[in-house]
Amino acid sequence: MLVCEDILLFKYLLMQMAVMGYKSQTGSRRSAARKYQKSPHEKAKIKTQKHRANGKYLQEESSLLSAQGVVEKTLGSLSKLGSQTFALSPFNQYFDDWLVNLREVLSEFESKSAIDVDDEFVKARSQILTDAERELAETKLKESALELVAKALSEENHRVVELDAEYAFKTRENELKRNNEVEHLTRNVNNLEKELAGIGHLKTSLFGLTKKGKAKKEAEATQKLQSAKTELELAIQNFNVVQEKLHDEYEKTKKILINQVQSLEIEIESLETDASLAIRQAASKALVNAVNTLFHRKILSPKTD
Repeated sequence: MLVCEDILLFKYLLMQMAVMGYKSQTGSRRSAARKYQKSPHEKAKIKTQKHRANGKYLQEESSLLSAQGVVEKTLGSLSKLGSQTFALSPFNQYFDDWLVNLREVLSEFESKSAIDVDDEFVKARSQILTDAERELAETKLKESALELVAKALSEENHRVVELDAEYAFKTRENELKRNNEVEHLTRNVNNLEKELAGIGHLKTSLFGLTKKGKAKKEAEATQKLQSAKTELELAIQNFNVVQEKLHDEYEKTKKILINQVQSLEIEIESLETDASLAIRQAASKALVNAVNTLFHRKILSPKTD
């Protein structure tokens, strides 16, 4: 009987221990659930952090768009200035205004907070402007010589006109002298021919003109006629030589003058062409590259510490 009670008591204790163990496990699970459940403060803190992260992302995206807008506007202005043409010569009258406009575009770009201009960009920009100003100044000096070149061209053209007039005058003078001389010598030849013909018609006689005398007269007249003809031929040759020499000297001098005129015309043509366009295009292109490089360096690919 005592054994049975002991057995019953032992079973009762086992049941109590089992119930206590189940309650203990259930309490532990509830405690663990309460442990990992976020409090309202913690939930608010996480929400604030997410909001800040989203705000930072939006801010960065807005800054990027703002920087892109500034860069695109600047690049458009630089390209427009690079392709600008000047209507009338002297073109150097537009150089100063063009440089002022270029500096205003760069100043506006550098003043924008969206772009953090660094020393590398400032150094590149300064060098580009310095080179452009120097080259434009050299072009301005060349263009200032246009008036002098035009005056020289006018003088050379006047010399050509004077040379033509002088050559025409000397040619007429030589021809007149030649004609007078040839006319005189030709008349002398004709007279001698008539004289020789007259001698040929003379009759000889015993007491008058002898055959020997007639032959002598004919020989003398023939010699005079031959000398006159030779003199006429030499005169014509001499006048031809003088005219050829005059023509050669004229052509030689005129060729020199024409070469000088053509050279001056080419120089004037070059001065009347806007030589600054290539300079301004190169400067604008270099500045466009500098701005793009700055944008990629500072905005698209920033260095991390």
